[in-house]
Amino acid sequence: MNSVETAIGQGTKEPSPKWRERLKALRSNTPAIIRMIWKSAPRVVVASLSARSVAALIPLAMLAVTKLIIDAIYAFLSNHEALPARFWWLVVLEFVLASLGAILVRVLDFCDSMLADNFTGHISIRIVKHASRLDLTSYEDPLFYDMMERARVQGTDRLIMIQSAGRLFQEGITAASLAASIFLFSPWLLFTLIICVVPAFLGETHFAFLGYSLNFRQTTARRQMDYLRLLGGSKENTKELKLFGLGPYLVGRYTALWNELHRQTVGLARRKLLFGSFLTLLGTLGYYGTYAFVIYRTITGALTLGTMTLLAGAIAGASTNIQAFFSTFSVIADQAMFMTDLLKFLSMQPRIFSKLDARPVPRPIRRGFEFKNVSFSYPANPRIVLDNISFHLEPSSRIALVGENGQGKTTIVKLLTRLYDPTGGQILLDGVDLREYDLEDLWRQIGVIFQDFTRYEMTVSENIAIGQIEERDNPFRIRAAAHKSLADTFIRNLPKGYDQPLGCRFEEAIDLSGGEWQKMALARAYLREAQLLILDEPTAALDAKSEHEVFERFGELTKGKMALLISHRFSTVRMADRIVVLENGTIVEQGSHDALIGTGGRYAQMFELQAASYR
Repeated sequence: MNSVETAIGQGTKEPSPKWRERLKALRSNTPAIIRMIWKSAPRVVVASLSARSVAALIPLAMLAVTKLIIDAIYAFLSNHEALPARFWWLVVLEFVLASLGAILVRVLDFCDSMLADNFTGHISIRIVKHASRLDLTSYEDPLFYDMMERARVQGTDRLIMIQSAGRLFQEGITAASLAASIFLFSPWLLFTLIICVVPAFLGETHFAFLGYSLNFRQTTARRQMDYLRLLGGSKENTKELKLFGLGPYLVGRYTALWNELHRQTVGLARRKLLFGSFLTLLGTLGYYGTYAFVIYRTITGALTLGTMTLLAGAIAGASTNIQAFFSTFSVIADQAMFMTDLLKFLSMQPRIFSKLDARPVPRPIRRGFEFKNVSFSYPANPRIVLDNISFHLEPSSRIALVGENGQGKTTIVKLLTRLYDPTGGQILLDGVDLREYDLEDLWRQIGVIFQDFTRYEMTVSENIAIGQIEERDNPFRIRAAAHKSLADTFIRNLPKGYDQPLGCRFEEAIDLSGGEWQKMALARAYLREAQLLILDEPTAALDAKSEHEVFERFGELTKGKMALLISHRFSTVRMADRIVVLENGTIVEQGSHDALIGTGGRYAQMFELQAASYR
């Protein structure tokens, strides 16, 4: 199986196209979607339903008025009877009804547009808000990304369901009113009309569900196409893209994916065209059969011309609206299937959360953090990352974590900040399990910079304020944080200073060097009035001079705080009070720099290896 087939074939098991699944989705999803529509714009919903109720009855009203006008004209021409006194008022009434119908079409277009806009905004905000609540575990599951992508698409591209719901309401009233007039003339005529429409309805429903199944199966491939678009069109990837000659390869992969998706989509469209055309003929046969019967009854004198006009119009309108009603119902049933992932995504709950009676973090922290026989492995990977480790981070102490890549240093940070919970052992804060504390209050007491920190394409001031967003309107504290991280040395040279947009995505923005971005990230950490400062490779992008300047202030900036430092540079870690050396997920030694050098163990070997490269 090639990569294209793999991309299209992998993912969650495709749903089976059964009516049971459709009806289940209709029952479970539709009420939830209706509630969302109502919450997004209640006044627009009321206005739309009111307008549709009136618009739905206009066709029957016009047919009734037309019948009276034609019967009056026929009596005037054939029998030389005088026109009724109300005749010209009937003509005026027909004009009023036609005008009202035309106006209501525009009113409904306006309501649909407003409702679509409100619903899109409402759902998009809910998706972003809910995504921000989910924990890191969710984001490390590829199937979660597929679900979130479908939820995003369903939230913004399924506006047809909203419009279809309004049309179903209107078509139902119109079809019922016209069908009632046919039923009064002949129940069997109405029954025949409906029977001929049902096969087309079932065919439309079948192919609509096949479309959902195909879309479901193609989700992973479409995400891969989005990724290939990102690779081929982002500044960060341009250098390697050109130097490695990746352009033709990426274009080829993208083209192969698109061609395969196109082949599948066109294949389904062809089958729908063939079978749909045949089934539509049955509906047309039903209409003309009943229409011919009405003409026959008129010729035989059983019906007047006005009655024939009313019935012919009612049959045409009922046939169209019954087909439209069934078709719209089918669309809603299948759109309800499409909304499954949106509702499933919105129902997901974070696994890391605060208890109802969670306690606040102590101020000040008196005994510090303690890892007690902590083990951990990631949910999607059974490999043990941390194996029964124990150490204590006391107040006002500075600990450095040292070890080769993949030894669990950053994992310790994620556990300490409770982005994950241990799979074994405990993490204590002042002797109490970390899970007993309020999660958001814990985060407020921690300032952290990861080595893969985010470069926010916002202004300088906003970039720094991210560290303590409540201080975004406090220029004094923002400038003080920039001074501590030495970012102020280049900020003062920017054209707009602290109001300068950064990055390369927006107009007038200026991109920074790697070292300058890192100083911005450091400023975020220093802005935070936290009791624990965590720096994961804080100077990786800095030159030797800048690194020296940063760490000259390190002792002063961490005074009275707990500090956890991760770095591969031993000139940095030697400033810590205690160094913890990790290997194969365990602590092999710990102590001060001088003590560890004296023992000649693993730390001494790594230090000597790095020092030798500078000699």
